[in-house]
Amino acid sequence: MAKTSPDPVTEGRAYQQQLLSLLGEDDPATVQQQTEAALRSVLKDAGSDLRRRPAPGEWSVVELLGHFADAEIVMAGRYRWAISQDQPPLLGYDQDQWVARLHHNDDQPDELLTVFTGLRAANLRLWERTSADDRQRIAMHAERGPESYELMFRMIAGHDRFHLNQMRQTLRQLREAL
Repeated sequence: MAKTSPDPVTEGRAYQQQLLSLLGEDDPATVQQQTEAALRSVLKDAGSDLRRRPAPGEWSVVELLGHFADAEIVMAGRYRWAISQDQPPLLGYDQDQWVARLHHNDDQPDELLTVFTGLRAANLRLWERTSADDRQRIAMHAERGPESYELMFRMIAGHDRFHLNQMRQTLRQLREAL
């Protein structure tokens, strides 16, 4: 994927700050609750452009949807480790390798959306029932160091906004090139 943001591995703090700035003062749970509808809207708009990449090395809309599903899978585990264990280690992952090696461009959007929405609903329910103390529990990210459950939850809301914007930009680029 073309570099459009700080690298999550080599520029961890800058990546965190970018995602948090996209969230701003908005409620992260509200932002995350709105993501499914926004994804459905973009997918409907994508039509025949769903699997087209705007440039070599950049993701298609369906690959971006696959990344949403992957991120939700990863975060579901991270949240639960942070809450239930004392400073557990969190592995990083190479999002480009996941998208490529899991062949997301060949996936069915409805299947990816089913994975995403089920996990997102479970993660939102977990957030709603956790205490303020639980939200401050720390896990040790392999690349970014200590991250609280609350920080991770806020970051994923910014992540939603970043990649929804990227999906829309992908469609604009594809359509302007015609």
